[in-house]
Amino acid sequence: MNNKMSYFLDTYAMIEIAKGNKKFEPFLDHDLYTSLYNLYEFYFVLLRDFNETIAQEFFYQFKRHLINPNNENIFKASEFKIKNRGKRLSYVDCLGYILALDNGLKFLTGDKEFENLENVEFVKK
Repeated sequence: MNNKMSYFLDTYAMIEIAKGNKKFEPFLDHDLYTSLYNLYEFYFVLLRDFNETIAQEFFYQFKRHLINPNNENIFKASEFKIKNRGKRLSYVDCLGYILALDNGLKFLTGDKEFENLENVEFVKK
């Protein structure tokens, strides 16, 4: 990673980028990371809403910078989900948020459940 801010993309952010949402364009010049779990959710949505060609094109584009979770990330993500049980947070989003924190990345999302959390770059739709 370089001195420029780097981001962890949640599934929401990847979908908005694929849809061409202009509000996410400023982030495209930065190093963008995600997890295989987010990529799985993302691929499913594109396959369902578009087609296999588009889904695979974006899959390989975002697959370049994957972060694999370790045991500690999973433990922390589970604790985070329990602490925030009043919010509608998916397991994948909780893990992604912890991966961002543990790797010095800003968590990029438009998911309202993350809007006021620390270390989140929230982009309104």
